[in-house]
Amino acid sequence: MRVAKPIIVLFAALFALLAGTTLHADPADISAASRSVVRVVIVESDGDRARLITHGTGFAVTPNLIVTNAHVVEELRGDDSLIAGVVPAEGRNGYPARLVAYSPGNDLALLKIEGGGSITPITLFPGVPGDGGEVYAVGYPGNVDLAQGLSMADLVTPQAAVKTRGYLSGGRSSRSFDTLLHTAPLGSGNSGGPLLDSCGRVIGVNSFGTISDNGTDSAFYFAISMRELSTFLRRANVEVHSSGLPCRSIADLNRAEAERAVGEGAKLAAANAAKAEAREKAMDKAQRDAERAVFSERDNGMALAALLLVGALGAGGWGMVQASKRRGRFQRKHLFGAGALLVSAVAVWFLRPSLESIDSRAKEMLSEPEPSASASAIATAKSGAGKMICVLDPQRSRVTVSDITDVPIEWTEGGCMNGKTQYGVAPDGWSRILVPNQEEAVSVNSYDPQTRTYTVERFLVDLDTMTKARTERAKLNAPACGAGEDAALQFGRSQQGIKALLPPEPNERMRYNCQPAG
Repeated sequence: MRVAKPIIVLFAALFALLAGTTLHADPADISAASRSVVRVVIVESDGDRARLITHGTGFAVTPNLIVTNAHVVEELRGDDSLIAGVVPAEGRNGYPARLVAYSPGNDLALLKIEGGGSITPITLFPGVPGDGGEVYAVGYPGNVDLAQGLSMADLVTPQAAVKTRGYLSGGRSSRSFDTLLHTAPLGSGNSGGPLLDSCGRVIGVNSFGTISDNGTDSAFYFAISMRELSTFLRRANVEVHSSGLPCRSIADLNRAEAERAVGEGAKLAAANAAKAEAREKAMDKAQRDAERAVFSERDNGMALAALLLVGALGAGGWGMVQASKRRGRFQRKHLFGAGALLVSAVAVWFLRPSLESIDSRAKEMLSEPEPSASASAIATAKSGAGKMICVLDPQRSRVTVSDITDVPIEWTEGGCMNGKTQYGVAPDGWSRILVPNQEEAVSVNSYDPQTRTYTVERFLVDLDTMTKARTERAKLNAPACGAGEDAALQFGRSQQGIKALLPPEPNERMRYNCQPAG
């Protein structure tokens, strides 16, 4: 027992460590995907009264097409008195729908919303999910409705879906059609709801669960695989949005960015140290060269002054010899010649470079030459202004639902994007917050001209937050391009009202590296 106890403690600590390092989904991604999940209701109506026949779950793959289970809508076939409806998670009311595709062989069906209703479509994952991966089931389990005591009126009123978490168990499928086995708890009303990966993308359609003979067995559940769903949608001529990129968390990106910043800081420090060392060596060399040049010029000046002085003395002596022949009368040319040579000797002596000029001459040797026209053109090309083509950097991005394409931009130094959209400037740089009317997402677009990095952060928020953001946007008065620095600063401050409504981290972050176009 003395040996076993430390081993047990060791294993307990190991499992605790593993549990502490398990990566869970970002709740914001699951919440964003839940906006596309609806309750599917089948109602019998005689014109005066309505009676709920059954209900299940579905999810929007286009703004007006809902995927659900075939067994959820089975009673619609052959009974004209039954009406189908979909009730979204947000809003004020549900929408009528009609059955447009039915495939009982793999338990899939497709409903089309009528009456102009529209729901945010969900994103599908086209790949094969990894065994043991974390999954989420989203839907409207009947046992929760029963526990809450919901009435029929409540069931046809928009309300948030229920989310449960579990794990995939690969390698086991039903015999009838291809399925995924998982442990995310389901209730009877979950049928037709999505099974999501940790980025909120659909990897299956929940269909049924296991049955226990003794009530003590663990519960397992089956979801129709993407292979079945993709074939079903393709036969129905439905084009959906899918994303097969690796699922990375924003926390992972932030850590990677921090490490990248540290690495770049270290590289910059090393480069600065190398530059300082090179400059010091260059300064030492320039000092030595300047000393040699000054000493050489001083020696040459001294020698020249001596020669001029000797010349002056010679000219004077020759003048005296000639004067003695002329009874002491000097000729002017001899006087002027001797004087000129003497003055030149004195001038050359005093015009020699001083020892104090060594330092200034060394600095002149190190001074950088004026850039040529071609160098100026290169510097302009390397700046962040002008027409650019921006390409996504997957290592610095998290993409869960958006399409990936190259982005052409045209930037001016005053913060004008594409000649029509003025960005605001704030302590964190140039940015523009976009709050569209037709999409339930807020985008914060930013551009760093120094690094030529274009960043798009998308927040997939709920309807209430979206409504508040649109209200704040209506208060803004966006300046026109070229309005000036003061207008850009004021606009940058004004946008903070929208930013304050957003979650701390985005659902998506797409970083693009931009290069001059053409």
